Amino acid sequence: MSSSQANNKVIHFSGICGTAMASLAVLLKKRGHQVRGSDENVYPPMSDFLAQNKIDVQSGFAADNLTPAPDLVVIGNALSRGNPEVEAVLERKLPYISMAELLKEYFIRGKTSLVVTGTHGKTTTSSLLAWVFESAGKKPGFMIGGIVENFASSCHDGKGELFITEGDEYDTAFFDKRSKFFHYLPDQLILNNLEFDHADIFDSLEDIKKSFRLMLRLIPQNGLIAANGDDENVQDVLKSAYSPVINFGLGEACDVRAVEIEAAESGTKFVVHNNAQKNYPNSQIFALKLSGAYNVLNALGVIVLARHNGIADKEIQAAFDSFKSVRRRQELRGEVNGIAVYDDFAHHPTAIRETIAAMRQKHPGRRLIAVFEPRSNTSVRKIHQQALIDSFSAADEVILTTLHRLEKIPLEERLEIKQVLKSLKKQKISAYEFPEVEEIIKHLKINCRSGDVVLIMSNGKFDNIHQRLLEAL
Repeated sequence: MSSSQANNKVIHFSGICGTAMASLAVLLKKRGHQVRGSDENVYPPMSDFLAQNKIDVQSGFAADNLTPAPDLVVIGNALSRGNPEVEAVLERKLPYISMAELLKEYFIRGKTSLVVTGTHGKTTTSSLLAWVFESAGKKPGFMIGGIVENFASSCHDGKGELFITEGDEYDTAFFDKRSKFFHYLPDQLILNNLEFDHADIFDSLEDIKKSFRLMLRLIPQNGLIAANGDDENVQDVLKSAYSPVINFGLGEACDVRAVEIEAAESGTKFVVHNNAQKNYPNSQIFALKLSGAYNVLNALGVIVLARHNGIADKEIQAAFDSFKSVRRRQELRGEVNGIAVYDDFAHHPTAIRETIAAMRQKHPGRRLIAVFEPRSNTSVRKIHQQALIDSFSAADEVILTTLHRLEKIPLEERLEIKQVLKSLKKQKISAYEFPEVEEIIKHLKINCRSGDVVLIMSNGKFDNIHQRLLEAL
C-alpha cells in the first residue's frame, strides 16, 4: 500500500492518545488524510500534541465513534475484545490495521530503516539519533515514543532516505501478539540492553530473548547491528544474527569503547576508542549535555550508526551540543523556592537506579527525594522487588504510592510496598507510602527545603503531580 493509494482517506484511531498512535495520527494528517480518534485516557503531553494539530478526539470508546464509517480503523494495542469499538469494527467488517503495520506500510517501506531496541533508553537514544541525522542534513523521518524537544514532536515525515523508529518489544495488537519491532523492516539496529520486563505478555527473560532472536533474523546481510558488548543477554541473542555486528560499551573487548569518562554538573565527557570503523580516528573526544553513564552507552550506539552512514565526528558532536533531550526524561518541570522538581518515565529498577545516579551527577550535594508510582505491569509485581529496593539506595528519601490497577494483580504476585519501605529504612533512607497524590504533595510542601531535588518517576500521568506540587510549594 503506497502513500499515493492512501490519499484522502478517513482514518479513525481507536486508542489515539498512546504516544505512537498520536504520532502516526499527526503524520497521516500532515499527508492530507482526515484523521480522528478516541481514547479513555486523554491527558498531556499527547492530548496537547493532538490538539495543537487540530485532531478531534472523542473521550471514551463507543460504537458511535465509528459513524460515519471511516475508510480505515487503526486499533491500539491497549484495546481488546469487548471494547465497543473493536466489536463494532468486527461486526461491520470495517478495514482495520495495527499501529505497527500502518507505520511499516505508509512510512518505512522503501526507505532505509534504523531501529532502536532494548529494555532501557530507547526513547533518548532514538531522539539523539534522529537529531544527529537531521543536523547532518540527512532529513530522516522518525517515530519516537516521546516528544523530542529539538523537533517539538515525536514524529516527522522526512524527505530523506532514512526512517528512524523506536523499536518496542511490546505486543502489536489483540489480533497480532508479535512484538511491534517485527514490523519495522530493520536494516540497521541499535540493541543497547536486555532485561526482563513487560511481565503481562512475557513469561520470562528467555521468552523476551526469543522475540529478539527472531527479530535479528530480519536484518539483511548488508545491514548492521550496533550492540552493547557489555550486556550478557544482548550477547546471547546475537548468536542468532546473520548481519555484521559492532559491539560498543565500556569493556576492553568492545569494538567501539568509551574510556576516560568525566562526569560533571553540565554533562559528560568521554573518549571513544575505535577498533572497527574505517575512516574514523582510533581515539576521539565527545561531550554530552546529558548525565549518567547509561547515556554514554546511548551515545555510543548513536555514534556507531552515524559513522556507518558517513556522518563526520564534528557533525556528531555539533548535534550533541545542540540536543535538548526528550520530555519526561530527566525533565526539569520547574524550580520554586530553591526546590527543583523533575519528571522521568523510569519504571524498571535499572532505569530508576540510573536516573537517580544521573540526578546525583547533575546536582551533587543536594538532598534527593525520589517519588515513584508503581504503575507498569512489571513494577506492580514482586518479580524485581529486591532490585527495586537496591535501585533507591542512592536517594535520601523515597516516597511510594499505592500499586496501580491493584485488583488485576493476584495477591501472591503483588509488590510488597511495606517490605520495600522496611528495607529502605534499614539503610537509613527515609521511606513513606501515601495512597493519594494529595498526601504526597502535602508531605513535600511541609518537609522540602531550599536546595532539595524532587525526582518524580512514573510511566503514567501520576495525577499531574508535578505541576500541582510546583503550585503548592
